[in-house]
Amino acid sequence: MKNRNRQHYTSLTGGIVLAVSLLPAIGFAADDTKAKPTPPAGGGIAQEKTVPVIVSGKWTGKRLPDGQPDISGDWSNTIANHNNFTDPQGRIPGEPDRPGVKRKELGPRAERAPSRVSDPVDGQLPLQDWALAKVKEFQIGFHNPVKQEHVEPLARCAPAGIPKSFYWHGYEIAQYPHYVVFFFNSGTRIIHLDGKPHLPSSIKLWNGDSRGHWEGNTLVVDVTNQNGKALLGRSGEFLSENARIEERYIFSPDGQRYNYVATITDKDVYTRPFTVTIPARKWTANDKPNGWHFEVEKANSPQGNYEHYERICTENNGGFGLGAASPTK
Repeated sequence: MKNRNRQHYTSLTGGIVLAVSLLPAIGFAADDTKAKPTPPAGGGIAQEKTVPVIVSGKWTGKRLPDGQPDISGDWSNTIANHNNFTDPQGRIPGEPDRPGVKRKELGPRAERAPSRVSDPVDGQLPLQDWALAKVKEFQIGFHNPVKQEHVEPLARCAPAGIPKSFYWHGYEIAQYPHYVVFFFNSGTRIIHLDGKPHLPSSIKLWNGDSRGHWEGNTLVVDVTNQNGKALLGRSGEFLSENARIEERYIFSPDGQRYNYVATITDKDVYTRPFTVTIPARKWTANDKPNGWHFEVEKANSPQGNYEHYERICTENNGGFGLGAASPTK
């Protein structure tokens, strides 16, 4: 089901209830954003195999009245969805063959997009032994769940969390004085730019608590107050409640791309901090809506603009959980 009538708040300056490092050079294409052709509109989830280099620096584009760089609009990652965190264009780990379904050959790993883990340079998460065992358990249980924890949270209509919200469908970025707001397919996230302190540590949120500021073309955000329930992908990796994330949204000079570069510190689960890099590009009315990256419909307005609608999730709707949360017979 879809709600096509969501309207943005005209002001977020009053009381609000939250619903809610730089790019390593190794392993990424040594080019600038203009060297990449624009990916075709419409089509599959995985559109590109490399990550463009976007350097933090001055913002030369349009600004909003409050001084923020204008980065509002519809966005989506360019690599793949949430099936596999460290092999984005690979398969869900342990995915069984399905009767009557011929799977496409993947080819060599080097021909697919790099891991979302840009540091360590091997592209693997530095999981503690006990955490790695939990991930492997999930990768088996996901396909035949015998415990509630084996059901992927999105199949239960939960928010995708951080960083998975950035590669689960497209999303809209809206801006207001002192705030940046993400309207994800699976929830809303507010980034405070007003200098307010973090929420008390006893309050835990699916998307954490975000406090940010602009440094030229880069939105820098400190994220705390995780609830430890979200996963990084259908491959089962996770964060604890004590994870701290330093996000850097580095926008290209033309405002058509950005790289999400997040350094995550979680001593409860990992042996060292690690960095996640996710490339994204902007979608406009010149693009064709496709039900994933640009999940929009014509707005009911004289201008005929597109509207990024809110998904109303119903548990077990369609193939949302790939059978991991099948209807009761």
